[in-house]
Amino acid sequence: MKVLIIGSEGMLGHDLVDILSAENEISTTTIDTLDITDIEKTIETIKNINPDVVVHAAAFTDVDGSETNEDLAYKVNVLGTRNVAVACSEVDAALVYICTDYVFDGTKGSSYYEYDQTNPLGVYGKTKHQGEVCIRDILNKFYIVRTSWLYGFHGPNFITTMLKLAEKMESISVVADQIGSPTYTVDLATAIAELIKKPAYGTYHITNSDHCSWYEYAQEIFENTGIDIELNPVSTEEFGSPAPRPKYSVLENYNWKMEGFPKIRSYKEALREYMDLL
Repeated sequence: MKVLIIGSEGMLGHDLVDILSAENEISTTTIDTLDITDIEKTIETIKNINPDVVVHAAAFTDVDGSETNEDLAYKVNVLGTRNVAVACSEVDAALVYICTDYVFDGTKGSSYYEYDQTNPLGVYGKTKHQGEVCIRDILNKFYIVRTSWLYGFHGPNFITTMLKLAEKMESISVVADQIGSPTYTVDLATAIAELIKKPAYGTYHITNSDHCSWYEYAQEIFENTGIDIELNPVSTEEFGSPAPRPKYSVLENYNWKMEGFPKIRSYKEALREYMDLL
């Protein structure tokens, strides 16, 4: 298949290019080669490439920054996504949209299924959710892929942040009351490569299995590296962040399972593999 990856310079984008190129003809755009907020340019670019599938991995992902840059977050995450969807409709391409656990408010207290009611708390989650709405309004052929707590080799992430902090601090305070599933971009890209092989369109939750708090995640990171550092569990309120975040945003990979795809490995196993390669 001809696959266009929008946002190929990002952390997930790099792995999508590596993994999807094994069985597909890949084209890419970056923030420098395509401004998705320009509808004419977006349509022209996608028409020229004429892909079978477009993977839309470009977004304004700064959760706290979205609170102060609301217009920019809306322009990229909503209008940019609408523009990509319109362009896909022009060439009859299927669209893969990378979305987030932040479309939920985290009050359910157990894992979220694809059909659960969305209720984003902050600007980032609201704009990503509105991107989903645009896609459903415009297209019939789409895979909305909600994921969470991404890390990988090609961008800053929680793991690299923790390791940098450990170099200069004797103790680190980490939020202990937000629960989610850390997800390795290699595993997510591998899952997307499988997903696009059949037209089983719809909404999918795709994360590594098992879950933890940010505090437990930090413990796991330092256990893997053998670094001895004092970790202090704090509440979301004590930590203080500009953007509200869901307290429990574990995603149940239900549609993935119901389609017969194999269970995605535990975040602990993926984390060990990633850290062995650092």
